[in-house]
Amino acid sequence: MSSPSKRREMDVMKLMMSDYIVDTPNDRLNEFSVEFHGPKESVYEGGVWKVRVELPDAYPYKSPSIGFVNKIFHPNVDELSGSVCLDVINQSWSPMFDLLNIFEVFLPQLLLYPNPSDPLNGDAASLMMKDKKEYEEKVKEYCERYAKNNGKSAVEEDESAEEDISDGNYSSSDDEIPGRADL
Repeated sequence: MSSPSKRREMDVMKLMMSDYIVDTPNDRLNEFSVEFHGPKESVYEGGVWKVRVELPDAYPYKSPSIGFVNKIFHPNVDELSGSVCLDVINQSWSPMFDLLNIFEVFLPQLLLYPNPSDPLNGDAASLMMKDKKEYEEKVKEYCERYAKNNGKSAVEEDESAEEDISDGNYSSSDDEIPGRADL
């Protein structure tokens, strides 16, 4: 496996053959998303995030770009862009690491051990340092709101429900026909 493209293919295939759901739009192996579950026995447990992965042409010699697509409340994840602040990816990346390392070790460790002294989300970092219990409640609130329903937010759920109604694919418990008066 001397060429970066072969290594990229091998790493993506290893990820696909593991327990992760990988979505490769247009079968492109340099941009895809992975379904990531919050670590067990953590405040993120039960949450499911769609994580965007972009592999540069020089991968594995250059680190991938990783970002959460649906919102997550965490000091080291930018709330708007989903970008991740993680030294092992951003600064000390090595070709010895692969995509499985990111999803089995690096991201779970990030969620289990946030670093509020190097924040991308100042509100999360501040709340974590001031009131850990309130911080954990906010994390759980975000998990419920944005990381359940296969990563769809409440807004997306509402939009898909509206589409069902407009397509005529809805069910109603009322047996009455709208617009008819009761006799």
